[in-house]
Amino acid sequence: MHLVSWNVNGLRACLRKGGGDWLARCDADVICLQETRVLPEQTDFALPGYRTFWNPAAKPGYSGVAICTRRKPQRISAGLGIAALDTEGRVLAVELADLFVVTVYTPNAQRDLARLDFRARVWDPAFLTYIGSLAARKPVVFCGDLNVSHKEIDLANPQQNRRNAGFTDEERAGFDRIIAAGFVDTFREFESGGGHYTWWSNRR
Repeated sequence: MHLVSWNVNGLRACLRKGGGDWLARCDADVICLQETRVLPEQTDFALPGYRTFWNPAAKPGYSGVAICTRRKPQRISAGLGIAALDTEGRVLAVELADLFVVTVYTPNAQRDLARLDFRARVWDPAFLTYIGSLAARKPVVFCGDLNVSHKEIDLANPQQNRRNAGFTDEERAGFDRIIAAGFVDTFREFESGGGHYTWWSNRR
C-alpha cells in the first residue's frame, strides 16, 4: 500500500500552486491531508478514482483534515469522540479491510506556549488512547503533522530551539509515549541520519 501525507497549509492555496496536479499523479492508495482550512462546499477539489472524506474545523479557514482513498472504506470516523476536542477538525480515520488509516493535525503549542498545557495534558493523552483503541481491533497507520520534533537530530539548530513550540520536553515526551505504546516512527525505521527536514520558517 502506498500512503501519502501532506500538510497543505490551506488546500485552496495549494491547488492554485499546482498541488492538485501532483496529488493526481502521485499514485497513492490513500492520501492524508492536514490543515486544509476549507469546508467541503467551498472547493471543487476531487481526485479521479478517489473517494474524499473531510473533517473540517467549525471555525472557518482554520485547521481541518481530509483523506482521499481508492479503497472503499468500511467506516469513516471524524474526531476523537470527545466533543470538547472535536471542534477543530484535527482527526479523521478510515477503516479499511485490513487496517485503519488515520490523519491527524496535532494542536500547535503556539509561540508563547499558550497551548502547551492543553497539548501535553489533554490532547496527547486523548489521541494516544484513541489510536490505542483502534489498534486493539486491527493494525493502525497514522500520519500527519504532529507539530513536534522528536529528537535533536530532527532539527538543524536544536540548542537554539529548546523550549520553543514543537521542541519542548513535554511535546517530545508525548512522542516518546507513542513509541512506548508500540507505534513505530517509520521514517526513523529506515533513515537514521540527520539533514532531513519537513518545515522551514517563512517569517524571514
